[in-house]
Amino acid sequence: MLIVDDEPAVLAMISLALEGEDYRVLTARSGREALEILASNDVQVVLTDERMPEMSGVELLSRIKASYPKTVRIVVSGQAHVDSVVEAINKGAIFKFFTKPWNEAQLRAQILEAFRHQEIVSGCLTSASVLARFQRSMGGGES
Repeated sequence: MLIVDDEPAVLAMISLALEGEDYRVLTARSGREALEILASNDVQVVLTDERMPEMSGVELLSRIKASYPKTVRIVVSGQAHVDSVVEAINKGAIFKFFTKPWNEAQLRAQILEAFRHQEIVSGCLTSASVLARFQRSMGGGES
């Protein structure tokens, strides 16, 4: 799991909230740093702040969606304006949107749900790939 926020205190609070869970938690303080981490690590879930300098959370999630489509994307914002929620959903194809301050138990439950969702999506994509290969081998790959 990757947590992205430009505020070290927020990174520490979320990391602490997830202590005891069976997640490997990575942290990044910018979108650029997050993309570098994603390039060299297998990350199933990304939780990012929406408002950050240099690259917004929405822009980051949009890039993650394009490069890592199996990665489940969650955004957290202290400023839950309808426009920013809609933009996050439309551009980043987010799984969940949280507002700050968050309820710790709810955050933990939603992150667990995100990991389960990622397993299902990954399994479906693998099954579709196996089916496509089988169809091609049988000479019926054209639809």
